[in-house]
Amino acid sequence: MFEAKQRLMQYEKLMLCEQAQSSFSSKGRERPEEPDEVRTDFQRDRDRILHSNAFRRLKHKTQVFLSPAGDHYRTRLTHTLEVSQIARTIARGLLLNEDLTEAIALGHDLGHTPFGHAGERTLNELNPDGFHHYEQGLRVVDLIEKDGKGLNLTYEVRDGILKHTNMTAETKEGCVVRKADVIAYINHDIDDSIRAGILTEEDIPKQIRDILGNSKSERIATLVKDVILHGADEIGMSAEIEIAFDTLHKFMFDSVYFNPKCKSEEAKAKAMIIKLYEYYQRHIEKLPAEYLNLAYNYGTDRAVCDYIAGMTDGFAVETFKELFIPKGWAGY
Repeated sequence: MFEAKQRLMQYEKLMLCEQAQSSFSSKGRERPEEPDEVRTDFQRDRDRILHSNAFRRLKHKTQVFLSPAGDHYRTRLTHTLEVSQIARTIARGLLLNEDLTEAIALGHDLGHTPFGHAGERTLNELNPDGFHHYEQGLRVVDLIEKDGKGLNLTYEVRDGILKHTNMTAETKEGCVVRKADVIAYINHDIDDSIRAGILTEEDIPKQIRDILGNSKSERIATLVKDVILHGADEIGMSAEIEIAFDTLHKFMFDSVYFNPKCKSEEAKAKAMIIKLYEYYQRHIEKLPAEYLNLAYNYGTDRAVCDYIAGMTDGFAVETFKELFIPKGWAGY
């Protein structure tokens, strides 16, 4: 065995806590592969996700604000990177497997649609079998990436991607990513909402600020330290911090996520997705070849969902224009 790989094995044995998932006791991949000489299986998964088409497209997908006029608003990609940073900090503090944590964090939103949760809700309404981004994430890594070959990720990474929203992952690392996801999006959405003029820091109830902190960095530090202090047996928070965080979560839904200013363009996004969905249902032959293969194996509705879900905001808009907006006469 390559010396670097031996050192990694020794490191995991000596340094990781008993609740951690060792890369050398993974349940493995659906299609067995020869081990890498240098990297563990979880490191390979992280790299496969990082180099995937779906990961690169996240930079042009909505987080909260649709097509914001400014360079500093979060996209789905910057959200993912912030989740990864928070999750790794927690994993390191708890002596969990950072490589597994990072792989799950980088892959957790690969199934997201254009136009954020508005796109997800629309596809869920249109598809007879429903649509959820965490389930779509598995389709992306299993069936869509690499021209239909998939990334062939380990069981533990796939489990973490599937269960990052409303289920309990089988690994503590997956549970860390679920907690880091919420910590990240609540705090960076506050930051973006302040930038957009929807909130000020003083709008956050004082009892929340007194417990969690008076800035984004203070709140994240408070939450991360509390999760670490809570321990690796059950990934969670102390009662006082959890109550304050749940109250902040509710405050954000009332003040931002359901705010008409934030939702003003969602009706247009929904109408576009409906038109695209109906068009490709009627003209299945217009789908790219890899999606035609998915239609043959999984049905037209699912393949159309796969194609639209993979679009960036800009590509969805341009496709809509191409299909439904008349062009000026160019002459001969």
